[in-house]
Amino acid sequence: MSRDSVVAQPLVKRPPSRLAAGWSMAISSVFCSSVATPVARAAILNGFNPNAMLMARMVLAMTILSLAMLLFSREHLRADRSAVMLAFLAGILNGIGTTLYFWGIARLDASMAAMIVSTSPLAVLSLLALRGERLTYRHALRMALALAGLYLLIGPGGAVDPVGVLFVVCAVFAFSVQLVLLQWYLVAYSARTIIFYQILGMTVVALFWWLLQGAVWEDPGAQGWISVIVLAVFSTFGARLLMFEAVVRIGGGQVSMLAPVETLLAVIWSILFLNETLAPIQWLGGVLILLSAMLAVRRINLRRRRPRWRISARL
Repeated sequence: MSRDSVVAQPLVKRPPSRLAAGWSMAISSVFCSSVATPVARAAILNGFNPNAMLMARMVLAMTILSLAMLLFSREHLRADRSAVMLAFLAGILNGIGTTLYFWGIARLDASMAAMIVSTSPLAVLSLLALRGERLTYRHALRMALALAGLYLLIGPGGAVDPVGVLFVVCAVFAFSVQLVLLQWYLVAYSARTIIFYQILGMTVVALFWWLLQGAVWEDPGAQGWISVIVLAVFSTFGARLLMFEAVVRIGGGQVSMLAPVETLLAVIWSILFLNETLAPIQWLGGVLILLSAMLAVRRINLRRRRPRWRISARL
């Protein structure tokens, strides 16, 4: 996953240098996020407890973010109570989704999990229908593509862990609910404020679940600590900061178009560094899922008439 978001800006003319910087930051953000799944999967395969790893990641990321906010953006810590509570609730949902996703990649190949979680834009569109978004035959087509892709990805081979799939699917639902919550109620607030309280909520979930499971902790060794640092510094703090700066420069609609690229990169890293393989029919399923996600993201961008939150589940 993860799957946290920033406010998209209305379309305005921007100087070429600003656009170039924005695209560079957006691509860097996607790169930082794409390594999260294979890095976490590698650490779990090496014996790192998923709950302990998630706890360490979130505590370190929250510590870095808190220091950065106190030093450079202290004014963004203040917001009205309803915004803080809603952002915190969104973080709780995101934390639950991330926990489920970590359990999922303990049972599934990272490439497969990344492809499944890329259906989140489609899930978001479905949830937005609850607030009046009209469902069309194009939405039915996107849904059919996603379901066919999921079947080809996890069905014909018969060797995929169904519990792992269930965890990732539930994670997609949690990510999508928190994203529409942001769209419905928090588009008018500072993205830095919302992100801070989101990550706080995620950290509370990670700590609570780790403690509930007995606070199991063993020294993960040098490789395990490197994984935690990469996940916290690059895939959490760095990815969100770069995404925010990119949206300021080029707009959230442009940034959101890179969401399928993030999935593709995660699959590439998994194949290169984890020696994962997919059967040809599974590749076909993955292509259908990515196509469905691209069409869903395009639809979300077309329906924007005011600032919106980026539709992407950052893990």
